Amino acid sequence: MSRLRIVHRTGFSYELPATASYNEARMLPVNSNEQFVLQANLQIHPAAAQHGYVDYWGTQVSTFEVLTPHTELSVTATSVVEVRPSLREAPDMSWDDLAMVRSSTTKFVEFTEQTRLTQPPAGVVDLARELADKHDNPAATAMAIAAAVYDNIEYTKGVTGVQTTAAHAWENKKGVCQDIAHVTLGALRSVGIPARYVSGYLQSKADAEIGETIVGESHAWVEWFTGDWFGYDPTNMLHIGERHVLIARGRDYKDVSPLRGVYAGASASGVFVKVEITREA
Repeated sequence: MSRLRIVHRTGFSYELPATASYNEARMLPVNSNEQFVLQANLQIHPAAAQHGYVDYWGTQVSTFEVLTPHTELSVTATSVVEVRPSLREAPDMSWDDLAMVRSSTTKFVEFTEQTRLTQPPAGVVDLARELADKHDNPAATAMAIAAAVYDNIEYTKGVTGVQTTAAHAWENKKGVCQDIAHVTLGALRSVGIPARYVSGYLQSKADAEIGETIVGESHAWVEWFTGDWFGYDPTNMLHIGERHVLIARGRDYKDVSPLRGVYAGASASGVFVKVEITREA
C-alpha cells in the first residue's frame, strides 16, 4: 500500500481578457477496490461555483463557468489517495467465449470499436493478427501486443499533441504515453479484445522516500477485457500497481481530457500544466 498526494495545476492563459469561459474538469480520483480517496478538492481561479456529476464512463466531472474578464484560468486539483492494488495475472478466457461476451453489452461493443485517435494503420493490424495467431488465448495476445508496441515506439516528448492519431505515432515510431496507449488500443481492438483508455498519474520514482516530492505529469495506460478488466502500462511495461492513481476511463483521450471548455472575447490562448506527486506512506 502507498499513500500519494497529488497536486495537479493546469489552465489556460489568454493574450486578451476572456470575457467568459465555460469549462469541465476531469481531475479528481474515484474510489475503487484498488484505491481509496482520503481527500480530493478542486480550486478554481478566478473563483467559480462548481457542479459535479459522474459521466457515462464513470468519471467524476466538475463543471464551472467564469463570467468575469480574466487573462488566466487556473484549476488546481489536490488529492490524497491510498493505493492498494491486488497484483495478479491477466484474467483468461477463450477466443470463442470472448466473442460472445464482447457483443453482450453496449459498453463492450464501444470498447471494441475504433475511434479516430485509435484507428490502427495496416502495419499495426497485421502485427496484432500475427500475434493473435501465435497465442492460444486473448490474455497472452494482449500482453504480446503491449510488448510489441513498447518495442516499436520510442518515448519522446514534444513530437506529438493531443490530436495525434495512433497511425501518425506508429509511422513516426515516436510519442508519449497517450500515443502508446492509442496504438495499443487500436491493436487490441483490431483482434476483437475490448480495451479502454485510462488517465491518471504515475509516481515515476519507484524508490521515492516518504515525504519526497516528484515533479511529474498526467499519465495514460490501458485496460483490456479477457475475462475481467486488467490494467497494464505499455509505456513502462508495468502492471498497474501502487504507484498508479486512476482518474478516468474512456474510449480514447478525448473522453478523459483533464480540462476543456469554450471561451469568448480572447484572441489566443496557451495551456500550462504542472503535476507534483508526494509519497506520504
